[in-house]
Amino acid sequence: MTGEKQPDGRILVLFGAGDFAFNLYWQVISLYLLFFYIDALHLAPAVAGTIFMIGTIWDGAADFCAGAVAERTRTPYRRLVGWGALPLGLGFAAMFAVQAGAALAALATQVTFRTLYAFTNVPYAAWTTRLTASSRARATIAGWRMAFGAAAGVIVAWSLPLLVGTLGSYARAAALLALLATPLLLVIAWRVPERLPPTRTRPPVPIGRALGLLARNRAFVMVNAAVALGGAAAALTSQSVLYFFRYVLNDAASGPRALAGMALVSLAAVPAWTALARARGARVAWASAAVVALALPLILAAWGTTSVSTAVFLLSMQAAFAGVWLAAWTLLPDAVDWGAARSGERVESLAFGTFALVQKVALAAAGFAIGAVYQFAGFRSGAPQRDTAVAAIRWLMLAGPALLVAAMLAAVIAIPLRRHPAPRQASVNVPDTPSA
Repeated sequence: MTGEKQPDGRILVLFGAGDFAFNLYWQVISLYLLFFYIDALHLAPAVAGTIFMIGTIWDGAADFCAGAVAERTRTPYRRLVGWGALPLGLGFAAMFAVQAGAALAALATQVTFRTLYAFTNVPYAAWTTRLTASSRARATIAGWRMAFGAAAGVIVAWSLPLLVGTLGSYARAAALLALLATPLLLVIAWRVPERLPPTRTRPPVPIGRALGLLARNRAFVMVNAAVALGGAAAALTSQSVLYFFRYVLNDAASGPRALAGMALVSLAAVPAWTALARARGARVAWASAAVVALALPLILAAWGTTSVSTAVFLLSMQAAFAGVWLAAWTLLPDAVDWGAARSGERVESLAFGTFALVQKVALAAAGFAIGAVYQFAGFRSGAPQRDTAVAAIRWLMLAGPALLVAAMLAAVIAIPLRRHPAPRQASVNVPDTPSA
């Protein structure tokens, strides 16, 4: 596909803006949902952690189902995104309208939202394979997606506590964010073209065989292993922030500021990681990010934890994780092409659904680990903590990510993709859009 006409730069920017919409939702879940359950709904930490784990595992299963449905029906991705935009926003607002102590309602609304999210987000992610087959261009797309996602993270981390205080509830704050995200997804579904692959005219690969093809795709397997380890490490770090500042450093006010700063640093770091991935390959960028993330917990442990040193550590870790996500989203479509070139059969949307499932299982494990470890250590919400609880919060944010990042680096080294592969599969120049 070396002669493929590349999409217009404005289209790439508009498509990347979809991650702004999705991250208005996702960043709230990642940064505040567990905190909302424990501190606003007053659920026991173990109960909150279990609900978060179940919801996240369900999220992964829904991602897999969304990929399987898209693989079998061959429905254009842009239509799935357009159909799902409004229900997704309504489900998000409902998730934060739960009454205090209502654990079952919290679980039900979370499962509903995550299902809607999967059937909208997986098609959006798989859409990247139909914009271009160039690894360099895919790095550019991933860069725009990361930048917009980070911008949404800045807004969520900084504004959500203010919105809750101003509007009087999490439900109203969530509804406002949904009002921002929903129109943007509708515009993207309307304006961004989708170039349909030539394999679309062939019978779909049976799901069982498709899974076998993915399991034999070494590039896909190692990308998934690496991103699961990196995702768990990032979750342990980010979801520990509010607790670390409040209960270890006795500086609760700095927690939200640190989260906003982390999102801002991620936004600033994306261009550098994008340039490195375009110049040296996404695999090199990923390994470099892993080395940085592995060194930082060791430096903080030796330096000592103050509010300033912890903030520097978190900002630096977030910059490293930006490189992880940039590289992962660049290499995933390359891994799909790598498998198709070797097997002669293309598994596309199911690959993205499986990729999302693996990530969600890792995130679920991290959320459950936080709740279970806190409960075991004697954590009590809103009260002075025992030494055991303080130690658990501290080391869960430092030692846990360090071990996971070390394993991630080993997986990255094993990825067979090298610089800028030239995939054999091409998409035909038939845009499925009413406006392009």
